[in-house]
Amino acid sequence: MDEQEATTRLIAERDRLELVHAAAGRLTASATEAAQRELSSAEQHPAELATETIERELDQSLVEHAELELAEIEAALGRLHEGRYGLCETCGNPIHEGRLEVMPAARYCIEDQAKASKNGRYRH
Repeated sequence: MDEQEATTRLIAERDRLELVHAAAGRLTASATEAAQRELSSAEQHPAELATETIERELDQSLVEHAELELAEIEAALGRLHEGRYGLCETCGNPIHEGRLEVMPAARYCIEDQAKASKNGRYRH
């Protein structure tokens, strides 16, 4: 994959993640406002409170996940500009192009990713 194609893929993924982050952020903000109105205005059934709490936590989880993925994309863009994009951070071998097409911010080759995942250090 050439530098221009890699840049295009990374920027497209960054744009997609920014949309997800913005949408999840709006959901989190509106859910928080609704919960505050509900708590201040009326008594709620405990099951309804639990459902709303879980929904807020899921929305917040989406926001946090999007932020982590955005950080990975920015790091990949940095590696691209430094000439290290597409090289495994562990062994230095090239990352298979198919893997980079699916996961443009991949940091490890498949073998080293499997080792990291097995050891509980999952990253792309």
